[in-house]
Order: sequence, then C-alpha cells, then structure tokens
Amino acid sequence: MKSLRARYGASPLHLLLVLCSFALTAYAGTRLLKGDTLRIAIWFVGAALIHDLVLLPLYTLTDRATQALVGSRGGAGRHDRPRTTWINYLRVPTFVALLLLITWYPLILSKVPGYQLATGLPADVFLGRWLLITAALFAASALCLITSMRRHRTPRTEPRTQTKGAGESSDSSPSAKPGHKASPEQKEPESDT
Repeated sequence: MKSLRARYGASPLHLLLVLCSFALTAYAGTRLLKGDTLRIAIWFVGAALIHDLVLLPLYTLTDRATQALVGSRGGAGRHDRPRTTWINYLRVPTFVALLLLITWYPLILSKVPGYQLATGLPADVFLGRWLLITAALFAASALCLITSMRRHRTPRTEPRTQTKGAGESSDSSPSAKPGHKASPEQKEPESDT
C-alpha cells in the first residue's frame, strides 16, 4: 500500500475515482460521437477556440475593469478587509448567471420554438425564471458578503500569552488572577517606618 502511495502520490481511493471518471468520460464520448461525428468535433473545437480566444480575454478585461472600479486597496486597520476580496462576491453570481444564459439562451431568448412538448412549459417563462435565479444568486452573494463583513469586524479578545516561566503570568500585578499569591519577587519592599 505504501509503495502505491509513494508511486502514485495519493491514496488508492483517489486513483479509483480518477479511473472511474475516465471510464465515464470514455462512455459519454462514444455515445456522443455515435451520431454526427464531424459536426460534433467541429462544435467541440469551435467551442474551445471561442472560449480561449474570445471569452477568456473578455473575462480578464471585465475582471480587471471591475477591480479598477471597486479599488484594489483596503484599509490599513487590523479588521479592514482588502477590497479585492469583495470582487469574489460579484464574480461567482455573475459567472453562474452567465453560464446559465450561455447554456439555455435558445430557451431564455425564445430563439428556438417547439420545446414546449419537451419541457412541459410555455416558451415565455424561461426569461423570467432566469432573471429570478440571477436575482437570487446576487441576493445570496450579498448575504454572504454581509455575514463575512460582520464576522471580520467583530473584535476578538485575544487570550493572554505567557511570556515568563511555566507558572507565572505576564501581568505583574498580584491581583491579576483571583486566588493568585504574589511571589517574593512581586512583593513590594516594606518600608522601615
């Protein structure tokens, strides 16, 4: 078992899951390519090229513009969060909403008629539902941001650290802890009056 972990770099369960995902991918690929192989291959290559050459630079430019608009520097205080982390609360719902739009745009924009029998829904409901899902995503993200801001703004009491010997407190006053007797070093010298 140790030699497999040393050679592979992870547990045998990880290897099993990777092999299962490869098998599932191979099965889906054979089922997908059973139909019109050339058109599916053209679509796959075209989708990869459009993503890499058009959409990825567009993501990057939009993200940089958002960072410039929101600002990339936070406060100097201990409990202030950098503003760049706030961008993640915009990135995630935007990404999910756009992914849903790209995936279902024929139904959302009513571009393809005849899906009422397949979906069981009238064609004019998809745009409203996508807008509701998008609003819910942004509302959930705003709630997560507010929760995170409250959690980071609450001052935390830091526990006392011991800087002296094993049983001594870092506080020099004898009344620092109830029931604590002052050591001879901590007692004030008595006056001879």
